[in-house]
Amino acid sequence: MFTDPIADYLTRIRNAQTARHKVVEIPASNLKKEITKILFEKGYILNYKFDEGKPGLIKIALKYNQKTKVPAIQTIQRVSSPGHRKYTGNDAIPRVLNGLGIAVISTSKGVMSDKEARSQGVGGEVICYVS
Repeated sequence: MFTDPIADYLTRIRNAQTARHKVVEIPASNLKKEITKILFEKGYILNYKFDEGKPGLIKIALKYNQKTKVPAIQTIQRVSSPGHRKYTGNDAIPRVLNGLGIAVISTSKGVMSDKEARSQGVGGEVICYVS
């Protein structure tokens, strides 16, 4: 059994991109679905589909550069883990690559990117960095 399903989610995306897969399947949870929606909105993945079968799966179509075949996600890194949670206030939300990347934050108003959290004036748990 996993102790950190979000780290597993990020690792599956990282491994699929390294192996140049077009699609990756990941066991679903509400938090993973919200992270997937943010990755799609910010242009890091091509598309996604939630299969509402018995186990529940998320199918993610990975995005690559047309010419160079470089993945859209250069780094995807877990920040807060079950054994060591990282929280931030709205005044100290981290900037990833000086604003070129995003931090995914779980707030009291839902899961959102660092820019949205700053504009709404809320802090929360920093889940991961994507660039």
